[in-house]
Amino acid sequence: MRHFLTLKDYSKEEILEILNLASKIKIETKNRVFKDYMPKQTLGMIFEKSSTRTRVSFETGIYQLGGVGLFLSSNDIQLGRGEPMSDTSRVISRMVDMVMIRTFEQSKIEEFAKYSKVPVINGLTNEYHPVQLMADYMTIQEAGLEKNLIVAYVGDGNNLAHSWLMLASKLGFELRIATPKGYEVQQNILDDALEFAKESGAKIIIGNDPIEAIQGSTVVTTDTWVSMGQEDEKEKRLKDFDGYIVDNKMMSRAKDNAIFLHCLPAYRGYEVSEEVIESEQSLVFEEAENRLHAQKGVMVWLDRQLKK
Repeated sequence: MRHFLTLKDYSKEEILEILNLASKIKIETKNRVFKDYMPKQTLGMIFEKSSTRTRVSFETGIYQLGGVGLFLSSNDIQLGRGEPMSDTSRVISRMVDMVMIRTFEQSKIEEFAKYSKVPVINGLTNEYHPVQLMADYMTIQEAGLEKNLIVAYVGDGNNLAHSWLMLASKLGFELRIATPKGYEVQQNILDDALEFAKESGAKIIIGNDPIEAIQGSTVVTTDTWVSMGQEDEKEKRLKDFDGYIVDNKMMSRAKDNAIFLHCLPAYRGYEVSEEVIESEQSLVFEEAENRLHAQKGVMVWLDRQLKK
């Protein structure tokens, strides 16, 4: 059984196969053609972390595929009252056809998948956010920027940065990550990416200078400086990230045809300026829409693998 927990588990060919499937389904959707790829199937959606885009995109996505989404917050199920993840998995996976989880530690979703009888999708953990990267790369493809791709990630070395490392190292493009000192990516994840890069030919550059990272890039991306659960660190983080805002001056260092991406929600005036996020270079809302289509591709692909 295949799960979708991190792009680390996927080959270049599989990632592109899922994206091709997602693009096909997107074209059908835009033409108001809704095929029952997953008729009468139920997607259990477990949210230990709340979200706008993740809930709406998965719930709408499974509905458009012919199935139904079941929203389960930690307040609705026994996980919130201390039931072991392994027990929750063995119960829920006997009642639904697929599970999406948005939670904290990656170890939690790994444990759920270990005991699950159905495919499990990572909707976000502290370490990885793979469905977001599928939407991001889909947006890059639609912008025609896959060739000679140079991605500059500026900001916190968080789950987005880790997922960019996995995507770049699998697909073989150049990735430059610039973080403040003390906010670098996890070394074990970087080590994995560098190992994958030996095979794919990816060029991975890690540093602390955002201007150097953005110079000549074709995609500029960032994320919030204060993620969910880090609110008590807000004042310190705002001080530490001074100089890392992607504004017009910084964006001008990228190539003329470069695009700006952000997974949202964006805090304007902090990690990105109002001018940049509202500019013609910004594709953040196309990117947000592509969460719907990319995730449909993931769900259909996993369902097909299960039936092989």
